[in-house]
Amino acid sequence: MSLSELYSQNTRVWIPDPEDVWRPAELTRDYKEGDRSLQLRLEDDTIQEYPIDAQSKQLPFLRNPDILVGENDLTALSYLHEPAVLHNLKVRFLESNHIYTYCGIVLVAINPYEQLPIYGQDVIYAYSGQNMGDMDPHIFAVAEEAYKQMARDEKNQSIIVSGESGAGKTVSAKYAMRYFATVGGSASDTNIEEKVLASSPIMEAIGNAKTTRNDNSSRFGKYIQIGFDKRYHIIGANMRTYLLEKSRVVFQADDERNYHIFYQLCAAASLPELKELALTCAEDFFYTSQGGDTSIEGVDDAEDFEKTRQAFTLLGVRESHQISIFKIIASILHLGNVEIQAERQDDSCSVSPQDEHLSAFCRLLGVEHSQMEHWLCHRKLVTTAETYVKTMSLQQVVNARNALAKHIYAQLFGWIVEQVNKALHTALKQHSFIGVLDIYGFETFEVNSFEQFCINYANEKLQQQFNSHVFKLEQEEYMKEQIPWTLIDFYDNQPCIDLIEAKLGILDLLDEECKVPKGTDQNWAQKLYDRHGGCQHFQKPRMSNTAFIVAHFADKVEYLSDGFLEKNRDTVYEEQINILKASKCPLVADLFHDDKDSVPAPSTSAKGSKIQVRSSRPLLKASNKEHKKTVGHQFRTSLQLLMETLNATTPHYVRCVKPNDEKLPFHFDPKRAVQQLRACGVLETIRISAAGYPSRWTYHDFFNRYRMLIKKRELAGGDKKAICRSVLESLIKDPDKFQFGRTKIFFRAGQVAYLEKLRADKFRAATITIQKTVRGWLQRVKYRRLKGATLTLQRYCRGHLARRLAEHLRRTRAAVVFQKQYRMRRARLAHRKVRRAAIVIQACTRGMLVRRIYRQVLREHKATVIQKHVRGWAARRHFLRLRGAAIVIQCAFRRLKARQELKALKIEARSAEHLKRLNVGMENKVVQLQRKIDDQNKEFKTLSEQLSAAASAHAMEVTKLRKELAHYQQSPGGDVGLRLQEEVESLRTELQRAHSERKILEDAHSRENDELRKRVADLEQENALLKDEKEQLNHQILSQSKDDLARGSAQENLLVKKELEEERSRYQNLVKEYSRLEQRYDNLRDEMTIIKQTPGHKRNPSNQSSLESDSNYPSISTSEVGDTEDALQQVEETGLEKAALDMTVFLKLQKRVRELEQERRKLQAQLERREQQDGRKVQVEPPKNDIDLDQDTDLAYNTLKRQELESENKKLKNDLNELRKAVADQATQNNAAPGSPDGYGLLLNQLRLANEELEVRKEEVLILRTQIVSADQRRLAGKSAEPNINARTSWPNSEKHVDQEDAIEAYHGVCQTNRLLEAQLQAQSRAHEEEVECLKTQVEALKEEMDRQQQTFSQTLLLSPEAQVEFGVQQEMSRLTNENLDLKELVEKLEKNEKKLKKQLKIHMKRVQDLEAAQTLAQNGKRHQELSRQVAVQRKEKDFQGMLEYHREDEALLIRNLVTELKPQALAGTVPCLPAYILYMCIRHADYVNDDLKVHSLLTSTINGIKKVLKKHSDDFEMTSFWLSNTCRLLHCLKQYSGDEGFMTQNTAKQNEHCLKNFDLTEYRQVLSDLSIQIYQQLIKIAEGVLQPMIVSAMLENESIQGLSGVKPTGYRKRSSSMADGDHAYCLEAVIRQMSSFHTVMCDQGLDPEIILQVFKQLFYMITAVTLNNLLLRKDVCSWSTGMQLRYNISQLEEWLRGRNLHQSGAVQTMEPLIQAAQLLQLKKKTPEDAEAICSLSTSLSTQQIVKILNLYTPLNEFEERVTVGFIRTIQAQLQDRNDPQQLLLDYKHMFPVLFPFNPSALTMDSIHIPACLNLEFLTEV
Repeated sequence: MSLSELYSQNTRVWIPDPEDVWRPAELTRDYKEGDRSLQLRLEDDTIQEYPIDAQSKQLPFLRNPDILVGENDLTALSYLHEPAVLHNLKVRFLESNHIYTYCGIVLVAINPYEQLPIYGQDVIYAYSGQNMGDMDPHIFAVAEEAYKQMARDEKNQSIIVSGESGAGKTVSAKYAMRYFATVGGSASDTNIEEKVLASSPIMEAIGNAKTTRNDNSSRFGKYIQIGFDKRYHIIGANMRTYLLEKSRVVFQADDERNYHIFYQLCAAASLPELKELALTCAEDFFYTSQGGDTSIEGVDDAEDFEKTRQAFTLLGVRESHQISIFKIIASILHLGNVEIQAERQDDSCSVSPQDEHLSAFCRLLGVEHSQMEHWLCHRKLVTTAETYVKTMSLQQVVNARNALAKHIYAQLFGWIVEQVNKALHTALKQHSFIGVLDIYGFETFEVNSFEQFCINYANEKLQQQFNSHVFKLEQEEYMKEQIPWTLIDFYDNQPCIDLIEAKLGILDLLDEECKVPKGTDQNWAQKLYDRHGGCQHFQKPRMSNTAFIVAHFADKVEYLSDGFLEKNRDTVYEEQINILKASKCPLVADLFHDDKDSVPAPSTSAKGSKIQVRSSRPLLKASNKEHKKTVGHQFRTSLQLLMETLNATTPHYVRCVKPNDEKLPFHFDPKRAVQQLRACGVLETIRISAAGYPSRWTYHDFFNRYRMLIKKRELAGGDKKAICRSVLESLIKDPDKFQFGRTKIFFRAGQVAYLEKLRADKFRAATITIQKTVRGWLQRVKYRRLKGATLTLQRYCRGHLARRLAEHLRRTRAAVVFQKQYRMRRARLAHRKVRRAAIVIQACTRGMLVRRIYRQVLREHKATVIQKHVRGWAARRHFLRLRGAAIVIQCAFRRLKARQELKALKIEARSAEHLKRLNVGMENKVVQLQRKIDDQNKEFKTLSEQLSAAASAHAMEVTKLRKELAHYQQSPGGDVGLRLQEEVESLRTELQRAHSERKILEDAHSRENDELRKRVADLEQENALLKDEKEQLNHQILSQSKDDLARGSAQENLLVKKELEEERSRYQNLVKEYSRLEQRYDNLRDEMTIIKQTPGHKRNPSNQSSLESDSNYPSISTSEVGDTEDALQQVEETGLEKAALDMTVFLKLQKRVRELEQERRKLQAQLERREQQDGRKVQVEPPKNDIDLDQDTDLAYNTLKRQELESENKKLKNDLNELRKAVADQATQNNAAPGSPDGYGLLLNQLRLANEELEVRKEEVLILRTQIVSADQRRLAGKSAEPNINARTSWPNSEKHVDQEDAIEAYHGVCQTNRLLEAQLQAQSRAHEEEVECLKTQVEALKEEMDRQQQTFSQTLLLSPEAQVEFGVQQEMSRLTNENLDLKELVEKLEKNEKKLKKQLKIHMKRVQDLEAAQTLAQNGKRHQELSRQVAVQRKEKDFQGMLEYHREDEALLIRNLVTELKPQALAGTVPCLPAYILYMCIRHADYVNDDLKVHSLLTSTINGIKKVLKKHSDDFEMTSFWLSNTCRLLHCLKQYSGDEGFMTQNTAKQNEHCLKNFDLTEYRQVLSDLSIQIYQQLIKIAEGVLQPMIVSAMLENESIQGLSGVKPTGYRKRSSSMADGDHAYCLEAVIRQMSSFHTVMCDQGLDPEIILQVFKQLFYMITAVTLNNLLLRKDVCSWSTGMQLRYNISQLEEWLRGRNLHQSGAVQTMEPLIQAAQLLQLKKKTPEDAEAICSLSTSLSTQQIVKILNLYTPLNEFEERVTVGFIRTIQAQLQDRNDPQQLLLDYKHMFPVLFPFNPSALTMDSIHIPACLNLEFLTEV
């Protein structure tokens, strides 16, 4: 293809620009050979002439098509040159915010200066296991490539991270190590990966500092080797460091800082443990304040210090060593603040002895103050004869002090690195390693010194290794594809390396000059000029004699020779080192005792006056000589070792680029970027690729992309390779522009762009044809539409005229109708008026005639009534006369009959039998009457005495009055009369006054009463109003509270559901973690057994397997676990080892012991109270004789025995009632099942016996009572008779004689009755007192509660109505909670009683069964041998109760045949979940025989067997599904037949007979539920493992709709070595077939439908998560065609769900994010309306996901448009109010909590048949 074809009109090119480096332009006319200039149009539409060099004839670089801009790999660009690379990086960085880009084997990382959410655990898992070219560029992709190649090729790997300061090298290395720590986590519990990550904060603290280019710049290089074992788990690590910048300790430039650790210590100086460091703020120290600002924006030094300390602790550095480290660092700060005072002479100086900083320095390091003060200002000169101590000038002392500080820090740095390596070291054998090299990039400053020279020297070596590796890979690719190749010329920088490190090179001359006693930097520079003046890579500056220039691979760098010798020597005085060696601090002494490279100052004489001469020593120390190894020599040696290591590994390159010097986020400076790209070798990689065949296409991809360029007849051939060959040969004439490889086609640079142009032209021509046809069709459609509209208008006009004529005719006809109707109405009204008048006249006439007839009829009716009454009176009078006569006759007859009956009664009354009947019961009546007479006599006597006393008093009063009367009669009568009159008058006046006062008081009282009544009425009215208002307020509050409660309850329900789901998820995650830990424990145990391999291995006891010991399942109690006796018996039976494992039983035993202790205390208190009462009674009662005491003792004993019998009698009654109830229930069930044994009759006989026993007990009680009465009578009979009884032998007021003995016996009975009544009264009084006390306590409690309620009510009234409602709800909730707790306690007590009663009932039932069995044996005892076999057959056929019996020794065989060795295929065609039914029948028989150990052993062995099978078949979906269904069925059976009413609602009567009778297996149900969760999780894991490799290929890559998607050009990464094994392409049909297989297996094995729905919901979520994550991390699939393919695939999956009736599982809802992502790829993305539509549609996608998809959206051809940055900003602005999670990717490992709903079986146990293939002949049906 000629230049004229390439440089035609509208061709886009790049031209140089002084500001932007390269600028885009477009040709306005075609280029022709010989033209001296090109006419270009710039972006601002200005026209510019571009001159062409006549000699080189270099035309401007061509631009790539827009479709290639923004590619992940720079080598995918058709035109490979500097402007294309720069533009592609700029577009990706600024428009798409992609910081990573591939450039062949190099990952280019641009520092965004902003935290991006692309480094989380989800992103790590997304890149894990992926091929490098399949995902977007990322540091994790490089790490995964290294990890995968290490595992596949078993070769060590290296990741080389380079770049200049501030480019992000440290962060990239850190993320690479984090990836290895996450993916290759340690196999043991050493947590070595955490230690590897913990080394980063330590090394950053002591080796990183703030510079003008970077806030966290690494001032040293490091190479970290992460070791892996054979299973590629991290086992250890090792770190090597290079060239620490020691000068930063004592000097910092403006706006820079010292190492972070100094500022961290100053920030944490206030901590108590750091008080002794005597530190203050960083501004107070010289070594930390030279750069100005001591803080970094956004960095908390105190917080970083805590992280550093935590890292030290995690790495095992003791607290004492940490304090020692901090002391050494603090001492360096104090050393910098030591004030050095110059004396009069310039060559001497001193330090003040009172200098507090020097004192702190000596105290912290543990050295002598005087010696350090002396040797800071003096030095020792040693000659062959004498030793001199010489003073130093101020500058020399400052230099010596700084050298000492640098040396101390360097030694400490090395010691810390050594400690980190010790912590990361492992004793295990390392199988392979991955090294991460974080080293400085190429540096050039205005002033470049020794550090920059070493850094650039290292980069020269690394660049040489990089060039050779890239060249090697290129050649290997060509050889692999079997295409001819020629040697590619690439830049070799070996001459530059030889200039530096060869013999008599720069470093050799530097070392030689250091050995010269008076060597200087100027002498060394002159030697360089002389030696290398003619070298190509060495130049001398024109204006300087102390500088030199080295032409490096990246650029020319001018180095200033000043300071080279001093830095290369790195000297420190020996005397100062000796003082530090003698330190009291062990760490300080260790630092310098191990120092073998420290060198004293060279013995150069200096002018000075103060010289002290000392005696010479016979032996000179070897340490007085200079360094044997200089810094340059050490660095060259370590660099050589590093290169050997890198050459022995497979390298992976990460080049970090700094986009700008201002640290602005997402700001791109082209000048700085190009400078770094040239320096880091990216452009060299591009040049090497461009020199060969940079563009590579597989035949399949090339055919799919460019098949439109192929003619139709050529497409008929089936061989794609032949078709591609013919097409290329016809399209590209130059055969050197392409090569056909074995699997790929190789193109020279620019050929793909040419093909893309041909493809675009083809599409453009086709588009024009389509547009022409469509536009013609549109015009024809428009003409037809206009013609149809014209015809329609005509039709409507004609119709309008016709309708107007019809309207006129209609109105005319309507007028005629109106006239007719009006005339008719007027005639009708006249007729109606005449008719009404005639009707009125007729009515009046007819009324008059009717009234006349009515009067006549009324008169006749009244006459009839009079006649009726007269006749009735006459008839009644006659009847009364007759009835009176009849009554008289009846009275006479009845009187005669009464006389006869009276006579007969008198005769009967005189007989003896009648008297006997009358005297029955008269004795008691006589006694009662006698007592009544005695009481009346006593009362009469009392009344008579009172009467006599009253009579005597009356007589005395009469005599006194007679005496006074006589006295008055003798006195003169006039005076008495006057006095009496005066008295009467006075009494009258007083009476009147009293009457008036009374009237006044009555009036006042009435007024007050009226006022009070009125006031009461007002108060009552006000009270009524207040009540009404209160009721209204209450109604309002209630209505509001109801609404609030309704809303609150709805929200609370949602929150509770959410919390329930979260709790269930957490619980199932804990179960998953437990299973993982259990698996890990098994693996460790297997490893231990393999490691030990000792023949004398001690086995576990045979009765306790290791699986059983691992189960940790709770044991079973036969009745109530809380019963102490049962629990102790269980512990004794199960043994100490198993009992130790049963924590549940011990906890309940402890609870029972506490209850018994409380009961004991209560009984002891009652006993003490009784003793006190008895003691008081003993004090009150008189002493008795011995006989009475014995009798009382017997009486008390008999009374207690009687009470005991009565209580036992009550218990028997209760048991009898419960037994009758149970028997009745069983009888009804047995009646429902014919053919059952006659157990009901036997049980009735047993009840009859129990009833007889009860009657016997009653008789015993009666006999005992009579004995008590007789004993009391005998005791009283021995005493003397009462006087009043002996005196009277007859009863007064009685007509019949009473015997004395009868009276005494009656008296004793009354006394006994009184005593019994007294005892009852005392008992009642005690009970009453106790009840009163209890009521008092209740009253007190109620008072307190009422006071509290009143306080609460008063407080509530002060609140707002809303707060009152809320407070009331809280109070009600607390009250309900307390009531709930009380009810729970009551329920627990009732359950305990119920279980005890059940236990007793079971005992009685067992007795009945034993009796039944005994009777059966007795009946069949004679024919046992003959009929035994026949009876067994009948029992199996007729009496099978759904139970299976086995012997204890057959349990292992049962588990082996039914669990461990069972194959699901063996049960094909049988009842689903048959093993679960068989196991339940065995459990039921063990429950039937009440054997708890057998149940426990069987369930434990079953569970352990299932775990063993699942562990063995951990990747077998069918086996896992089989045991999931059986475990769930066994769990359902234990629920269905547990006896709980909640699980028995759907049971039949026959199924209720199969319930468990003795054991409560609730705890085992929980264990089985946990096991089901573990099996479910394993099932999901297996299914995900099968489906996950298919998902990306089937959902995103496979063409479900053929011809829809096009293939874009791919870069180097698509031919990565990680794809050597070949990729398997899957289609959607393969995924659907696999899921159909899963569904069929689960359905055939009887898995519950609800669980199947949950399985596919989980699988569809995984499909959605994996697909969406790949979509978010792959630029090549974010296109419109992929969205179409994705929607088609989703519709196919939805159709499959509907076809399998799985659409209710919620799987479609889990695919909602994927559906919205597919729609997002297909929607328009231009206008604000489109942005609004996208925001309203993408509700299930987060803002980050939406923006990420829009950034990744890539058009597949030039007719599509990219998404503009402005549109993306509009989307972000509209979505900024969303509260989305920060996570970009979906967690595909997230697992929904599983539910196992209860699903009872309709089968009965007796209908299940056991096939012979199970080999379970040892099971006996019962």
